[in-house]
Amino acid sequence: MKRIFVAFTLALTLPAFAQKKAAPTEKQKMDSFINNLLSKMTVDEKIGQLNLVTGGEATTGSAVSTGVEAKIAKGDVGGIFSLTTPQKIRKAQEIAMRSRLKIPMIFGQDVIHGYKTTFPIPLALAASWDLPMIEKTARIAAQEATADGLNWTFSPMVDLARDPRWGRVAEGSGEDPFLGSEIAKVMVKGYQGNDLKAINTMMACVKHLALYGAAEGGRDYNTTDMSFDRMYNEYLPPYKAAIDAGAGSVMVSFNDINGVPATANKWLLTDLLRKEWGFKGFVASDYTGVSELIAHGLGDLKTVSGLALKAGTDMDMVSEGFLTTLKQNLNEGKVTIAQINSACRLILEAKYKLGLFDDPFKYCSEERAAKEILTAENLKFARQAATKTFVLLKNDNQTLPLQRKGTIALVGPLANTASNMPGTWSVNADMSKVPTLLQGLTQVAGDKVKIVHALGSNLIGDPNQQIWGTAHGRDIPRDNRPESEIIAEAVKVAEKADVVVAALGEASEMSGESSSRTDIGIPDTQKRLLEALLKTGKPVVLVLFAGRPMTLTWEQANVPAILNVWFGGVEAAKAIGDVLFGDVNPSGKITMTFPQNVGQIPLYYAHKMTGRPLGDKPWFTRFWSNYLDVTNDPLYPFGFGLSYTTFTYGDVKISSSTLKPGQKINITTTITNSGSIAGEEVVQLYIRDLVGTSTRPVKELKGFQKINLQPGETKTVTFAISEEMLRFYNSQLKFVSEAGDFKAFVGTNSRDVKAVDFKLVK
Repeated sequence: MKRIFVAFTLALTLPAFAQKKAAPTEKQKMDSFINNLLSKMTVDEKIGQLNLVTGGEATTGSAVSTGVEAKIAKGDVGGIFSLTTPQKIRKAQEIAMRSRLKIPMIFGQDVIHGYKTTFPIPLALAASWDLPMIEKTARIAAQEATADGLNWTFSPMVDLARDPRWGRVAEGSGEDPFLGSEIAKVMVKGYQGNDLKAINTMMACVKHLALYGAAEGGRDYNTTDMSFDRMYNEYLPPYKAAIDAGAGSVMVSFNDINGVPATANKWLLTDLLRKEWGFKGFVASDYTGVSELIAHGLGDLKTVSGLALKAGTDMDMVSEGFLTTLKQNLNEGKVTIAQINSACRLILEAKYKLGLFDDPFKYCSEERAAKEILTAENLKFARQAATKTFVLLKNDNQTLPLQRKGTIALVGPLANTASNMPGTWSVNADMSKVPTLLQGLTQVAGDKVKIVHALGSNLIGDPNQQIWGTAHGRDIPRDNRPESEIIAEAVKVAEKADVVVAALGEASEMSGESSSRTDIGIPDTQKRLLEALLKTGKPVVLVLFAGRPMTLTWEQANVPAILNVWFGGVEAAKAIGDVLFGDVNPSGKITMTFPQNVGQIPLYYAHKMTGRPLGDKPWFTRFWSNYLDVTNDPLYPFGFGLSYTTFTYGDVKISSSTLKPGQKINITTTITNSGSIAGEEVVQLYIRDLVGTSTRPVKELKGFQKINLQPGETKTVTFAISEEMLRFYNSQLKFVSEAGDFKAFVGTNSRDVKAVDFKLVK
């Protein structure tokens, strides 16, 4: 009877169990679909999926795709970038859906810091230290971009950068791997959300793998060279953080790594990215990155295309080396069908994950485009976000905030230009919606303030250099009178005012891609204007437009107030007014060190200790590590930024002087708003490993909290330290922590801190 009962029970349960077991997972459904599709595809159709072409609306190279429609119809195009609007994208997708297998295309764009609602440049967003806000900028960007037909963004750019001569520092988060990693994670989450098949999310593309921010001499597209110690501990973490956050795709960098260009670097794209990090998405080259391997010296187009595919590059942007040579490589045994299948599968999987096989036209809603782009709500948030990115670098005698009375002289070549407000890589910005600083200040100031304006100087003395610095339609009309006349006119205007606001610095295209500079100071003609304005005796506020850290040693010594406004996006002008008039208290803090001069570069806070550190010795001390002509100090240290109020830090306390694996100790301090107005403060935690088997940085950022304090209010801030936070890659590239002595630092920036000691015990 017992056996009969067991058998009867199994008979009842097995069908239900079998039914439950047979239910396919989402991955199994995708694998089955892709396997079936691949089985129907010819070699030519598979190779066609690896071809990414440009729609021609925005390019970053000399090559432009041709014959695009015919190639789409033939099945020779896997994706298009720089094609926008539901109408244009629907037309292109309709051609793809008339191809033999009706495989939809993916549509990408450089949605870097917002879409039509443009937010501050990424370096500025990082200066907010406000992760929820940064995530929301990416979420709004995805909402708008998908409403305009796009489903793939070439963002976030997570390249660590410590050389401000490199123009593309404007596109990243600065010099620190911890902060860069935290921002990378929230950007990916903002773009991709929790469901890539939703109509308002888009696939992120992490770039540029890898080490692009370390281009030698700060010159774009240049070579790089570094140790594995620096690579693993400093430059690679933000890429890995973005991968761990689920980024669906990766873009390869232009530079070489350990002698092999990234686009053809098997160690980078296969061993590290896929095997070590477990990346499951697809890899795209950068613009003509495959064909540029020829100039690197790796061979002709056929040779380099084979090398790139075998290394792990799945999609060829614009070069069309894959399209025109891979079949020949296959026939000659230079590549395998398995390698072509693998690359094709990854691209098809991306389209499946986006839901394009279910509905190729899901992003082609003209109704969404009309209702969800540049909304009043988005513009309001853009204005608020911009105010949080501005960094008050100096404010002697409470020059700021300005009073809403009297006359303000607004002077400078950046005072009355709308096109330079959004910043570099704002290709989708609607310039008709962007106010100039003059317009924005006039609106914010109110009717009790009179604002008078003068150009004051050209952007750059050399007209050719001004053309280079105002590319992509960001022109600032030149005044061809002698410089002395232009300055004299501005001085007359300033003499009639109560205060002078000087809008100076870089134009938006003086930073960004292909905008490297050896002199990162304010251009000479603008500096002469500033000198003349100061001689009037009027209070002068320097509103600094910048896409990078600049050399401001003279300005710091002579100008009463300096507000770094970066490039603040579509609502920058109004946001600048909000902060200048004190409606918003500035709270931004720089995420790249500002050097005193270019000769100090690279200059960053988390440097290694030398065997002959200058330390507390006086400058200059011979036979110790220092310069003859300038101190080792930065002009402004990492994490620096002032406020219209003051914050007082209490002593740092520690819950235990010993830390063991599996445990945590708490670092606690109090912060008091000792000023008269409310403000936000970024409280920063740094740690130093005092003794190790490898040399360690003098400080490493390990945590931060942004708090809001009313006048007189005190808050207690606590950081929990665990053994995991102390791990690093040792000389064997093992991720370890080592027992011994440590210091924890808490403060308002990387320089002005209070310290406490603890020990890791194992």
